Amino acid sequence: FFLVSTDTGIHVLVLTFCHVDDLFPFFLRHAKQIFPMLDCMDDLRKISDLRLPPNWYPEARAIQRKIVFHAGPTNSGKTHHAIQRYLAAKSGIYCGPLKLLAHEIFQKSNNASVPCDLVTGEERVLVDPEGKQATHVACTIEMCSVTTPYEVAVIDEIQMIKDPARGWAWTRALLGLSAEEVHICGEAAAIDLVTELMYSTGEEVEVRNYKRLTPITVLDYALESLDNLRPGDCIVCFSKNDIYSVSRQIEARGIECAVIYGSLPPGTKLTQAKKFNDPDDPCKILVATDAIGMGLNLSIKRIIFNSLIKPSINEKGEKEMDAITTSQALQISGRAGRFSSVFKEGEVTTMHRDDLVLLKEILNRSVPPIETAGLHPTAEQIEMFAYHLPDATLSNLMDIFVSLSQVDGLYFVCNVDDFKFLADMIQHIPLNLRVRYVFCTAPINKKQPFVCTSLLKFARQFSRNEPLTFDWLCRHTNWPLVPPKNIKDLVHLEAVHDVFDLYLWLSYRFMDMFLDASLVRDIQKELDNIIQIGVRNITRLIRASERTEVKDRMLNLEDLPAANQEQFSSATKVLGQKRIRGSKALGYKPAEVQSNMKSHRQESLAARLVREGLLSQEMLKQLEKEWQVHHNNNGNFPTGTKDDQNGSKGTGNKK
Repeated sequence: FFLVSTDTGIHVLVLTFCHVDDLFPFFLRHAKQIFPMLDCMDDLRKISDLRLPPNWYPEARAIQRKIVFHAGPTNSGKTHHAIQRYLAAKSGIYCGPLKLLAHEIFQKSNNASVPCDLVTGEERVLVDPEGKQATHVACTIEMCSVTTPYEVAVIDEIQMIKDPARGWAWTRALLGLSAEEVHICGEAAAIDLVTELMYSTGEEVEVRNYKRLTPITVLDYALESLDNLRPGDCIVCFSKNDIYSVSRQIEARGIECAVIYGSLPPGTKLTQAKKFNDPDDPCKILVATDAIGMGLNLSIKRIIFNSLIKPSINEKGEKEMDAITTSQALQISGRAGRFSSVFKEGEVTTMHRDDLVLLKEILNRSVPPIETAGLHPTAEQIEMFAYHLPDATLSNLMDIFVSLSQVDGLYFVCNVDDFKFLADMIQHIPLNLRVRYVFCTAPINKKQPFVCTSLLKFARQFSRNEPLTFDWLCRHTNWPLVPPKNIKDLVHLEAVHDVFDLYLWLSYRFMDMFLDASLVRDIQKELDNIIQIGVRNITRLIRASERTEVKDRMLNLEDLPAANQEQFSSATKVLGQKRIRGSKALGYKPAEVQSNMKSHRQESLAARLVREGLLSQEMLKQLEKEWQVHHNNNGNFPTGTKDDQNGSKGTGNKK
C-alpha cells in the first residue's frame, strides 16, 4: 500500500505483484485481438514471399526466349527497329506506357497491311469484322496477356520499370510475356538490371546500342523574354497554372500558341499537336508539360524550360519539389529536332538565365543505373490474406501484406497509397473482396474530387445490383454539357471525361453491370470536341477567370471594416508591386500575377495573400502593427519613424 499525495488530496494506491507467467496469457489474448495475424504469421509470410517472381509465369518459363535490348536516347531509332521486327513476325504484341503510343502502333501496323487489334484499359478494337482476334495487338502495358503465345513482343520505355506506382507492369511484361523474341526499348541505364533479371530466368540479353539521329545543341543564352520566341519553339512547364500564365502572355503579344498537358483527352492532345505541326497553320508556338516527353510526334526546333523544378512522388508516397532528373531532362530535350520533323537539328535552353547553368549541369550528368524493378500484390494473394484475416479491411490487408512481404535486392514493392485511398473511400460499401480490389485498381487521379465521388457512386450502385445505365450516367454528369466559359469549367469538363474513361474501364471488367459502353464512348467523343473548343479559346477562358477572381477579391475586401479597406488595399498594392518588380526577370506583368492567384472566398484576404506569396508573414506582422497604431492614433496611419511617433525629430520617412 502507498499513500500518494496529489492536488485533490491523498489517495491509496494498491499495487499487486504477479509473476510474468500469470500475466502472459492475458497479454497474448489482447495482442491477438489487436494483431490478428499473430495466429497465422507463418502462412502470411509464405503468401507474401515475393523473392522469386520469375516462377509466377510458367508459360514464359516453358520456352527459351530470345531477349534483345534496343538501347539509346530519344530519337535514335531504337523503337523503329523493334517495330520492324514486330511487323515482320507471324504474331506479335506491342506494350507501351500510353494510350497514344498504343494507338500509333495500332494505326502503323494496319496501314502496313498487318492486321492489328487495340487493347487499352478503356477500349477494345478488333479489326476483323467478324470479331476474331488479329495476329498482332497493340496495348497499354498493364493490359498485356502473359498467357497468349506470340512470336515477337515489344516492351517500350523499359526504364519505367523503376516507376514507384506503375513499375510492376514492366516487371510483369518482362518476366511473363510468352514470346519467342522479346524486344526491349529504352534507356541504357536499364541494361544491367534487365541482364540480371534475365540471368535469374536463364536467358541471355543481346544489347544493340543506338545513337541519336539528329544533333541537339544546348544554347549558351536563355530566352529571358517571350518577345524572343521563334517559330518551332516549345515552352515546357511543370504545372497547369504555369501553362495558363505563359499561354496568356504569349497570346497577349498577338502570337497564337498550342497547349498540351497531361489531363487533356488524347483526342485534344492530337488535335493541338496537329495544329502546331501544320506548316499552313499560323500557330507556331507550343506550351506544354512533360506530357510531350513520349507519345506525340512534334516538329519542335527549340525546347525552352520555363522552370527546372518539378513536383514528384517518392517511393514512400511523399510529395517532393526538386529539380528534374537527368533522365527527364534528356527525355524532354530530345523532342527537339526530330528525324521525322521539318527541323533536323534541335536546340535546348531555359526561360531564365539562372536556370541555364543548372540545366547544363543536369544534362552533363550520367544517368544513374536502374537498380530495382517494381512488384505489386495480386488479387489472388490478397484473397489468400483475407482467408486468414477475415475481419481485416482491404486497406489493412494491403498494409499487412507490404509490411510482411519479402523481396530480394532486385525488386521493390510499388507504392500502394492510391490503392489504399480508394479502399478506404469505398470500405463502407458492401462488395465482395475481388470486386472491391478491382474498383481500387481503377486508374483515377485522387486529386479530382468529382472523379472520386463518381467512383463512390459507381460502387454504391454496383453494390445494390443496379446496372449503371447510360441515362443514369447522364444524370450524374449533367449531360449534355456546353463549351466552358472559364478555366474552372474547362477543368470540370476534363474531370467528366475522366469519369467516362472510368465507366469504360469498369465496363470491360463488369460487362453485365456497365451496359452502355458504346453509348458512353459516343458522348465521350462529343465531350472531346467540346474540350477542344475550350482549349482553342484558352486565353479567353483565362481572362474570364481573372475577371471572376477580381470580382471575388472585391467582395472579400468589402468584408473588411470600412475604415480599413482603403489603407489595407493600398498597403497590399505596394507590397504586390514590390513582388512584381522582383519578378520582372520572369516576364510577369501585374495582371499576370493576378491571373495566377486562386479564388478561395472562404479564406481571409490576408491569409490568401500570404499563401499566394504577395505578403510574407513579416510583412503581415508589420501591417498589423501599423493597423494597431492606426487605431491608437484615431484612424490616422503613422507617417514617420518610431522616433517620430515618440515625439522626437526624425526624417519623416513613410513606412
